Amino acid sequence: MLNHVVPPPFGRDRAEDENFSGSFELAGRQRGPRRWPRAGLLCLVFACVPLASFGSSAELSGLSCSARTFSGAAATTCTVTMSRKTSGIRKVTLSSSSTSVQVPSAMYVWTQDTSDPFTATVSAVSSPQTVTLTATSSGISETYTLLLDPPSSSAAITASPASVAFGTEAMNTSTSRTITLTSSGTAALTISGVSITGTGFSESGISGPITLNPGQAATLTISFAPATAGAFSGSITIGSNASSGTATINLSGTGQAPAVLSAVSCSSSSLAGAGTDSCTVTLSAVATTATTVSLSSSNSAVTVPPSVTIAAGASSASFTATAIAVGTNQTATLTATLGGVSKTFSLALNATTAALSLSSTSVAFGTDPLNTTSTKTVTLTSSGAAALTINGVSITGAGFAESGISAPITLNPKQTATLTISFDPATAGAASGSVTIGSNASTGSATIGLSGTGQALATLSAVSCSSSSLTGAGTDACAVTLISAATSATTVSLSSSSSAVTVPASVTIAAGASSASFTATATAVTSNQAATLTATSDGVSKTFALALSTTSPTLTFGTSSVAFGTVAVNTPATQSVTMTSTGTGAVTISGGSVSGAGFTIPGAKFPMTLTPGQSSTLEVQFDPTAAGAATGTVALSSNCSMGGTMTVALTGTGEVAAATYQVELSWDAPVGSSDPVAGYHVYRATSSGSYALLTSSLNTPTTYTDTTAQAGANYNYEVRSVDASGVESGPSNVYTATIP
Repeated sequence: MLNHVVPPPFGRDRAEDENFSGSFELAGRQRGPRRWPRAGLLCLVFACVPLASFGSSAELSGLSCSARTFSGAAATTCTVTMSRKTSGIRKVTLSSSSTSVQVPSAMYVWTQDTSDPFTATVSAVSSPQTVTLTATSSGISETYTLLLDPPSSSAAITASPASVAFGTEAMNTSTSRTITLTSSGTAALTISGVSITGTGFSESGISGPITLNPGQAATLTISFAPATAGAFSGSITIGSNASSGTATINLSGTGQAPAVLSAVSCSSSSLAGAGTDSCTVTLSAVATTATTVSLSSSNSAVTVPPSVTIAAGASSASFTATAIAVGTNQTATLTATLGGVSKTFSLALNATTAALSLSSTSVAFGTDPLNTTSTKTVTLTSSGAAALTINGVSITGAGFAESGISAPITLNPKQTATLTISFDPATAGAASGSVTIGSNASTGSATIGLSGTGQALATLSAVSCSSSSLTGAGTDACAVTLISAATSATTVSLSSSSSAVTVPASVTIAAGASSASFTATATAVTSNQAATLTATSDGVSKTFALALSTTSPTLTFGTSSVAFGTVAVNTPATQSVTMTSTGTGAVTISGGSVSGAGFTIPGAKFPMTLTPGQSSTLEVQFDPTAAGAATGTVALSSNCSMGGTMTVALTGTGEVAAATYQVELSWDAPVGSSDPVAGYHVYRATSSGSYALLTSSLNTPTTYTDTTAQAGANYNYEVRSVDASGVESGPSNVYTATIP
């Protein structure tokens, strides 16, 4: 191993370099000698200093704090000072002459430091004090004096809230707010007097002078009673001994005249028949308190509540006017009254009429089988404001009939009745008709148009399949077809003339459809033959001829030869051969064999069957045990119609891998250095060449492996230390390696 204790300092002679020795290793077997550095020097990364140059030890030389005088609680940073840099960790004990100042019991000055800080915590005192801090180390003591004074005190006043806004208040109505006055200083607060300005504002609750101790509070009551409408402002001045002088609280408010009734209105000015109308009473301004407005109607056909209340802060309120149906056009006057003021609204009441609405004005039955009844319904609605009387229903058109309504009947507004219409065609072809409904509706009688088509029974027209021939086993998609859509579910019987083809016993064509599908299933035959499929319905039969052919199995390889090329000895290489069944029948591979040194077909399992179109992969492996060319053959036996055995040629060449070399280096890291080593650079030179850097980045371990060594070469190696700034030391001693 290569041991590099410490790189030499800058500017030194190579003759003064530390000893450097090591070895190269071929496949981890050969090692060289090791030599250690000369004694008598303390070696750092970039300098060597004689051991006797450290001098005398450091001693305690001072104690100081960032502040000396304190008023109240505080914390200060203090520092102990040594006479010089320490060569080891020094313990310093600390003490305080008073519990009013707390310090740690001890602290430590670290190696190479000349001072270190600690924190002194000062508590508030009620009388002046002098406190001495003492630091002691190795029998030497240093002191520092702190002066503690009690905190100063003063009176202060805080008002909450700092201003009062009364908002909008009714004229000649008094509203009050409270203000809390707190003694928020450190001395007693004396309130000497309270004065107020501003029209409508007054105060109570404090008769000065009064004294409040720190934290104590008193309540001041402010009232606002506007005598006129409009905005008002004012202020309160509080005299006291507070250090900030007098305190002022701003006041504001608005006087509002009483609101009067300004209008009554409804969303609609007319109603036809029974119904409701949404109405509103409105004030000239926002109500300062809940206000009740009286209501009345001049017509018994319209009712309103006796009164409605407008909430405080609102300027309107809603109510509902309810009307009943009238026989003649009329007018109702709605009256709202508040404080001797009345407002009116006129509501027209219109006489009602009967009306008839139909859910449909035409009914189409579509195509229906002869002598088969189908029905549909129509909803009749009394859609007018008066009762509807249906006095008769009549129907016309061959095959049509009606039921459900026995005239006369009466339907109140929005009431309904159901009319049922049926269609039963006796002959094929289109039919039409109508329903007439007589009533007292203002529009007179209503008419519903009718239509439909009679259809004769559908008969079988054909049976067919998607293919007229099959080779080997398989299926064929077939269908039966009618001359027209079936009016009801129709069953068609099926049969086959050959046992090699099977079909279902029957197939059903759904109502409304004209065809249905089924599947013919064939088995493999040994000779070509024909099968006839027969479909029968209502005495009508249709046939379809299906030719059946024999199968021919065929096996095809994706390649006729496999070339492995050059393969390292005892290193298996694998290639694949695709086998595909390309005939009309299944091919069965009964067995396989391989010849030739190093060739195998691992994992192959026989027998194997491939259906037409199916493929499989055969893995062939070449694992040479000696150098040189090799040939072989894969032979597969099958029922292929092209021959019982098929082969694939194999070739490959075995090759012995060339020898490789590497040189392993190691060294000792420098110790005791004030400039830490960040890593190392490793250099290499041939016996006749210059040094080149091997490490593309900083090498942090104390080892390195050169994997680029070439056979027959002579190499010289050296290592250089690198600090965090990227500065290199001088080179180490040289190690030489010879590669066989």
